[in-house]
Amino acid sequence: MTFSRRSFLRGAQAAAVAAFAAPFSGAAHADTSRTLRIGYQKGTPLTLLKAQRSLDKPLAARGFDIAWTEFPAGPPLLEAMNAGSIDLGYTGSPPPIFAQAAGSRIVYLAAEPAGPHNEAIIVLDGSPLKSVADLKGRTVAFARGSSSNYLIVAALEKAGLTYADIKPAFLSPADARAAFEGGKVDAWGIWDPYLAVVQQTLDVRTIADYASGIVQPYSFFLGAPDFAKAHPEVLSDVLSQVARGDAWTTSHRGDAAQLIAREIRVPQPIVERYLARSTFGLLPVNSTVLGAQQRVADTFRRANVIPRAIQVADIAHPVSFTR
Repeated sequence: MTFSRRSFLRGAQAAAVAAFAAPFSGAAHADTSRTLRIGYQKGTPLTLLKAQRSLDKPLAARGFDIAWTEFPAGPPLLEAMNAGSIDLGYTGSPPPIFAQAAGSRIVYLAAEPAGPHNEAIIVLDGSPLKSVADLKGRTVAFARGSSSNYLIVAALEKAGLTYADIKPAFLSPADARAAFEGGKVDAWGIWDPYLAVVQQTLDVRTIADYASGIVQPYSFFLGAPDFAKAHPEVLSDVLSQVARGDAWTTSHRGDAAQLIAREIRVPQPIVERYLARSTFGLLPVNSTVLGAQQRVADTFRRANVIPRAIQVADIAHPVSFTR
């Protein structure tokens, strides 16, 4: 199988733009009252459920069908949720913090651990930059409000630098890839599966990830408050299937990689690469999880990245699930 360096990211971006527009158009589902509208990103636990169609039967038994919408990153996904276009989604740690600080209507439902190498700040192999300290005065690409935004802020703080010491380039994964490869930016903060793609297709070096002594946050399943209040049993069904999918993936990573690769149209070795370094296991939104998320929010506030202090526990809406 041949694989273009740019095809995956460009395709993901184009699909996401089209998908994001659909809920606002006349082509949207005529009656969403009995439709669970799920926003997902490539390679996340929801991708496996979509590939396996494991939600179809339990939700059909409750009289619900499913509409899937793909997004290139967490911030636009939560913008769509706040706009009333999706009911459930999955993102990294920072997007809900930015959304809450902006007054968006979202709630935390459940959490997932993240692997220490599933996200990184990378440079081209020939770059003179050797450490985070070398980023001072340099241009760093990342998606604003994404999970990489936190990695960059936390890595700078650990290195004795501030957010003001770099020149941020707020770019989508596809645009960041082009700028990075073309030498228009000095470094790039990016997550899997995009990270696995670039590691497979370019000569790059990691100068920081969560194995660099940075406290790692969780990822989250998030919901629209009205839907979460009205249909907790539907969300419980989804999360229970996520928990079972996580358990299955842990012991069947090769099979899971095959399914996900087919679903997201990425070569299987790339999916195998990031699944091998991933951590699985659905978690309730408890005091430990919320405490870790509050530390992320406080880090952003110290760096003046978000406009006000927030209490993440204010939008916690834990949903029960079974394994």
